[in-house]
Amino acid sequence: MAATMAQKILARAAGKPHVRVNEIVTARVDLAMANDITAPLAIKALRAAGARKVFDPDKIAIFAGRHMPFPNMQFATDVNATARFCDEQGIRKFYANGEGMDHAVAPELGLFRPGMLVLNADSHSCTAGALGTFAVPMGSTDMAYVFAFGESWLLVPGTIRVRYSGKAGPYITSKDLVLATMRELGVDGARYKVLEFDGDALYALEQDERFTIANMAIEMGAKTAIMRPDAKTEAYLQRRTDVAYETVFSDPGAEYEATIDIDVAALAPQVAKPFMPSNVVAAAELKGKKITQVAIGTCTNGRMVDLLQAAEVLRGRKVAKGVRLVITPASIQTYQQAMREGLIELFMEAGATVNPPGCGPCAGIHMGVLNAEDVCVATHNRNFRGRMGHRDAEIYLASPYVAAASAIAGTIADPREVLQ
Repeated sequence: MAATMAQKILARAAGKPHVRVNEIVTARVDLAMANDITAPLAIKALRAAGARKVFDPDKIAIFAGRHMPFPNMQFATDVNATARFCDEQGIRKFYANGEGMDHAVAPELGLFRPGMLVLNADSHSCTAGALGTFAVPMGSTDMAYVFAFGESWLLVPGTIRVRYSGKAGPYITSKDLVLATMRELGVDGARYKVLEFDGDALYALEQDERFTIANMAIEMGAKTAIMRPDAKTEAYLQRRTDVAYETVFSDPGAEYEATIDIDVAALAPQVAKPFMPSNVVAAAELKGKKITQVAIGTCTNGRMVDLLQAAEVLRGRKVAKGVRLVITPASIQTYQQAMREGLIELFMEAGATVNPPGCGPCAGIHMGVLNAEDVCVATHNRNFRGRMGHRDAEIYLASPYVAAASAIAGTIADPREVLQ
């Protein structure tokens, strides 16, 4: 029976030869994850249930340094307690000293591999799908059960295929591709489905660019995202892990619930208006919209490819008067590489504030929180009301090119106009 990548991975995890869409299975996890917000809750639930030991300390990873330096005493207290728990349980994959965002750090450490089932107490678990990993978000109580028993029940999702074709024009990035997909599907068009991304334009992108697309699948309601690994994926993994893995591919004739075709050659730079990631228009339609802040980075667009795109616009230019530019690398590795290549100095000379790696302002916790009158262009994944601070602040989602061009112009801008 022909099967999708998602069906094959879940069948293996469930110990079955084949699984059907909408079948409920009990699946063994290859990696369980939590962070500085969800891990303390999971640990509390684990202890309340009377569990004394985790199922396998080597299959648990906790990323508790996403908000370093800590914005308040509660974060500091929770992370300290989580550190004690990991020490007691022998969990060695504990990261809490400014390593950065789990969605960026875990791939860099080789923790995500094709064919794996990853359960993560974080909504943007789907980022791992760019490596052919099936990664599912879990609530903290569910994660407590996973920590104890190493398994969970899952309803096998149907799959929607998204195919990107054509050659992208100048300054069109993976962020523009996924925003165009958001416009097609809306915030719930893929509810409890797998988004399987494909097409020649997708595989023309570098591996780091693909993470941005996978990261935003949850914004369309998807259970997760997945992509077929290719030679670029193999090269990415070879530099990061020597652990064996089994790559799976969707079969010819596999059943898809729908197919969305997007011609990237027809795309202009895209922007999502408040207060929905699906409220997408061409950047040119918002020309002249005054802004007060630009935020570039974090887990969606904080990798080197994103910082290099921003640097291309900012080099030799200054941020407009009255605009704050905040740049947040996704990981310490990215931060260090940016330092070696002179990008940190370039950003600061342009007038930017460079945050330490992590979530930064994306969730409205610290290092870039918005007030009621702010209008922000962000490369983040969400622009919901109140997401970055005050509920009246306006958030526009865009690529690093659009964000950097807007910082220079002082208004929402098409990078093609600024650079030309």
